[in-house]
Order: sequence, then structure tokens, then C-alpha cells
Amino acid sequence: MTTMPAQPLWLRCETKPFEHRAALTPSTAKQLIDAGFKITVERDPQRIFDDAEYEKVGCTLAEHSSWPDAPLDTPIIGLKELPASTMPLKHTHIQFAHCYKHQGGWRDVLMRFYEGKGMLYDLEFLQDENGRRVAAFGYHAGFAGAAVGALSWKKNGRINDLEPYENEDAMVAAVKEAVAGTPPKVMVMGALGRCGRGAVDLFKAAGIPDENILKWDMAETAKGGPFEEILDVDIFINCIYLSSKIPPFVTLDQISAAGPNRRLACIVDVSCDTTNPNNPLPVYTVNTDFSNPILFVHTGDGNPPLQVCSIDHLPTLLPREASEQFSRDLLPSLRQLPNRHEARVWTEAEALFRQKIAEAVAN
Repeated sequence: MTTMPAQPLWLRCETKPFEHRAALTPSTAKQLIDAGFKITVERDPQRIFDDAEYEKVGCTLAEHSSWPDAPLDTPIIGLKELPASTMPLKHTHIQFAHCYKHQGGWRDVLMRFYEGKGMLYDLEFLQDENGRRVAAFGYHAGFAGAAVGALSWKKNGRINDLEPYENEDAMVAAVKEAVAGTPPKVMVMGALGRCGRGAVDLFKAAGIPDENILKWDMAETAKGGPFEEILDVDIFINCIYLSSKIPPFVTLDQISAAGPNRRLACIVDVSCDTTNPNNPLPVYTVNTDFSNPILFVHTGDGNPPLQVCSIDHLPTLLPREASEQFSRDLLPSLRQLPNRHEARVWTEAEALFRQKIAEAVAN
């Protein structure tokens, strides 16, 4: 009887500052090992899961950032984008690359794969038969974004050095204490999606009355922006998935023209299409981070500066819970890796990659 060789998979470390999540958790790694995979995990002191947790379930540990030396037939899995470089990429990478919607530097990223003859399976575009992402961090992104917005609003933007919370309950307790007695009026854009549901759930759990939570989605935005209603809330949370050009939700000219009638104090752009040419929030141009979460935008109307949070990996504030949920949802697709040239979720992702490579080469 012929035994099929083990399917290799390499979990690389994350190099983005403050990133504590993992694409594979020890629990999902064990299930893959039980299914015949050989899992290699890079040592990573930044990851929420200790190296020993992976070793205990049968993973092989490798040195930090050693994936370039991995065998070329071993797919490399991670979350956030790789550091900027001109090094050609020869491996198959499974990650969020943030380059398919012409974000800043998109061509440079894709040309590294073209020049190295590598492959990219972008996690954002692994979809089921209904076109829905097989795994996403949306819920925890919205949950954490709403928390940051509430804390920033209460402290007039004076929040610094955000640290991960032990769990959702600890995050809710912090927000509940901050807004006690003075609940803000909030709007969640994209309230029916995963991300929007997370934001609404955080606000409700923190004790903000339902009448103070405006839940907007496609029906409310059908008339096209900008929307004056955004100026009449304390906190605006953007949770939409941007797939095409749409009118802006709010503009600096609109904000400035409102003068003393502007109530809006804080925007949390969970979607973070910062460098996307179709960004529906053209009131800022840079991403913030956990050491400096809030950008102050001066509006020239005599009001306090507008607070803007544009952190593009908010779920890392709940790293263990967010990683477990994401990895668990991704697991069924990962099980198909040995037969990925026949499995729809992977063949469609490869076809999209080839299309994007062609765009990059043509440009």
C-alpha cells in the first residue's frame, strides 16, 4: 500500500509591529497534523501563542524569518504583508497581500511573485461557492474598532500605546467604564456585515442604548453620499467592504462647512482603504498604529480636531480569540491543500492571481 507524502505547510512569523495574531493556531495545527500534514512553525516572541504550544502538538520549530530557505514545494502561510523588498518570491504564499485593488505599491508586490515565479493565494479572496470569504477577521475588527472609537471619544483622542486585551470581556469592561453615564451617539456603516455586527455588539455590550446606535447598510446609503447624518453622531465606524468606486461618505469640505453644527468627534475607519484610489473617507491619508492610534485632522472651522483611527490590523487587540476564530474557519480549505489544483477555492484564487499578475506586467 502506497502512503501519500505528508503535505508540508510553513507558518512564518509576523513582522508588522504590534501584530500578535497567527494564521494557524496550535489547535488547528494539530488537526492538520492529524490529517497528514507536516507543519513547520517559525519561532516568534511577538505571537500570542508560545512556541512551546506548537511544539507540544507536533509542529517542528524553525528560526525566526527563515522561510526564504524553506523547500520550494512548501507553502508559506502568514497574515500580514511581507516587508517591502525587491527579493523575488519563489514560494507559494498564503497571506493578505493588500495589492489586488491597486493599493499603494500594488505592482511592486505582484512583480516580486512574477520575477520569482512564485504563487500568491490571497486570504482576502479565498471564497466559498456563494462568493463569501471562507475566513475573515471582520467581526473582531469591528468589535475592536468600536472599542477604540469609544475610548478615544471619551478621552478626546488622548489614547496611546494600545495593548492587547486578555479577552472580549476585558475589552467590554474597559469601554463600559469609559462611557458610563454619558453614552455617545454612534453610527456603524456596513452594520449588516461581519465587521459591522462586531461593532454593534461591542456598543451594546458596553451599555450604549440601542436608540443611540445608528445601523446603516446598503439601503440607507443607496441615495449616495456625502451624508449629513454622519455629522450628527459622536463616533462614526466604517465597516464596509469596498469593491468599487462609490461617492464619499463624508468630506473635509462638508465637515468644515458644518461649523458649530458638527457633532462628529471621532472616525474609526476599520475598512482602512487608506491608499485605495476609491477610499470613501477622503479625510486622511495615512494609517495610524497602536503606539499612536489617533490622527488629529484640523478642519479649519473652529471646532476641536477630528479624531481619526486608521489602524489596519485592529483584531490584534484580541489576538487569541481572533486567531482561533479565523484559523478554525480557514481549516476546511487548508485541508484541501494537497489537492489544491482540483479544489475550487484554490483554483479560483489562482486564476485571480494570474489575472492580477497580468495587470501588473501590463503596467
